[in-house]
Parts: sequence; structure tokens; C-alpha cells
Amino acid sequence: MQSQELYDEIPSLDLADFTSGDSERKARFVADLGRAFNQIGFVAIRNHGLTDELTQQLYSSAQAFFSAPDDVKKQYERLDLNGQRGYVGKGKETAKGFKVADLKEFYHFGQPEPVGEMPGNVLPEAYPQFGEAALTAYQTLERAGKQLLRAIALYLELPEDYFEGKVQNGDSILRALHYFPLDPDTTPDGAVRAAAHGDINLITLLMGASADGLEVLRRDGKWIGITALPDQVVVNVGDMLDRLTNHKLKSTIHQVVNPPREKMNQSRYSIPFFMHPRADMDLSSLDSCIDASHPKLYVDMTAGEFLNERLMELGLKKA
Repeated sequence: MQSQELYDEIPSLDLADFTSGDSERKARFVADLGRAFNQIGFVAIRNHGLTDELTQQLYSSAQAFFSAPDDVKKQYERLDLNGQRGYVGKGKETAKGFKVADLKEFYHFGQPEPVGEMPGNVLPEAYPQFGEAALTAYQTLERAGKQLLRAIALYLELPEDYFEGKVQNGDSILRALHYFPLDPDTTPDGAVRAAAHGDINLITLLMGASADGLEVLRRDGKWIGITALPDQVVVNVGDMLDRLTNHKLKSTIHQVVNPPREKMNQSRYSIPFFMHPRADMDLSSLDSCIDASHPKLYVDMTAGEFLNERLMELGLKKA
């Protein structure tokens, strides 16, 4: 049993250590990643493949889109897709267990070349740079995510390519988020930019946000702030990986708090990549993660069944 550390900040790792071809650096990366995911569920990763130019292009084009009038943005809203592609307007998503909707709007991009019954992308035709940058970032973060899943597989003493076929053409989503300016006198009681929640997916790769606000709940109940450096992405365990590993790898609760009153009139932009497997992946907890000290916590279900359940809890899909 590993000793439980209480982090004041999340560990920082270099993905180049894993891909270097040096067996010692690779093994150290696997151990450090596993330890962090076992104890706090978050790490900061360098050498993820995103360039400064692409990051700046994506953020500036997202800002241009979200600055448009609501009636323009709603042209790209597809209610029949349950918020899985295109624009999702203000007040549409409510965190599990909360009654007040989050103070945000967002745009979802999926696989650039969807397969099977996967929905195609709803591209913002009037903002072509936004769509182009988003899809390039999607492919870049998907490649980095696959490397991280290889490291996770090794930590779990599985074949290194265990996740490869499960995430090939997976239901991953790139979400461009706009936390719009707030009026402190009219903001509903209890409403926050993103209420405390765990992510649905296997892992999330989060590009550095335009402002502070992200907080992670530590084991002792203390919230700690997270700000990625310009060359980092923040990576966290999602609920699907938590289920698969019977809570050995922790999906840690996190939130985006409202800014102080003097900064409430400022927007915040954030772009996470939610790495999902294919809908048919079996999320039944691994036998190696179940023993007398760690009894099985979760019922068996597929990734598609779990996603469907969570979309209904979030209010994005009707029963």
C-alpha cells in the first residue's frame, strides 16, 4: 500500500521521458504517473505536442466565436445530439447533484473522421479558423492521450497496448469553454462557473486556461488551486478509468470557482480534451484491482451505457 501524500500542488512530469527510448526514464515516468493518479488524480505534463502557435490560434478563434451574438452561436446548436457536438448554450449543463446550472457555454468537437453511428462535427462555418484549430488540437491531444494510456497500462501491469484498440476511433470530445462575465448583483445564489464534479471519461487533458479558477479537492477536504504553466497540459483521471481500476486510480472532484467581485466582469476561456473509449468498451473493474482490502465498488457496464447515464444526470439528454 502506497503512503498517501497531501499535495500542495500537482506533480509535473515530462512525456518525453516516456517516449525517449530510455528504459529507466520510461519506468520512472510510469511509476510517477501512477503514484500521482493513485493519490490525487492530477498531473501536469510537458512535451504534449501542442505548439504555442496552435494554442494561441485556438484560444483567439474561440474568443471570436463566443463574442458573437447568441442568435449567431445558436445556428450551430444541435439539440438532437444531446450536447455532444456543436454549440451548447448558457444554462444547459448542471453538475451531478446540483440544482443550479453552471455559468458557462461551450462548443464540442468530436472525431474529425467519425465512424459507424458516431455523429459528425457541427463546424462553425462562419468561423473557419476556430474549427480548423480545434480539430488540429483534437488530433494532437489524442496522440498525447494514447501515450499516457500506454503508461497507465504499464502501471496497472497490463500489456502496454491494452487501451489502444479501445480508444481507436473513440468518442473523445474537445470542449472549448467560455465562462462569461458575471454580474455579482444578479448571479443566482449557489451558481458557479463549474460546480464540483468528476469527469466522465478515461482521462482529461486540459490546455492552460486564460484565468485562474480551477480547484481540486484534496484527500483531507482542502481545495487547492491549479494553474498550468504555458508549456503544460493538466491531466486528470476520469470516472471511467476510476471504475475500470476499482478506484485505484482516482477521479478527483474539481470545480471552477467564481472570480473575486472585482474580476467578475472578465471572461474565462478553457479547453479540455475528454478522452473517451469506444462505446462498447467494458468498464468492469479489473480483477487485479479487487481484493479483500479493496472490494468491488461498481456495477458492470459499458462505456456507452455509463456515458448515457451521465448525460441524463447532467441534463443534456432526456430519459
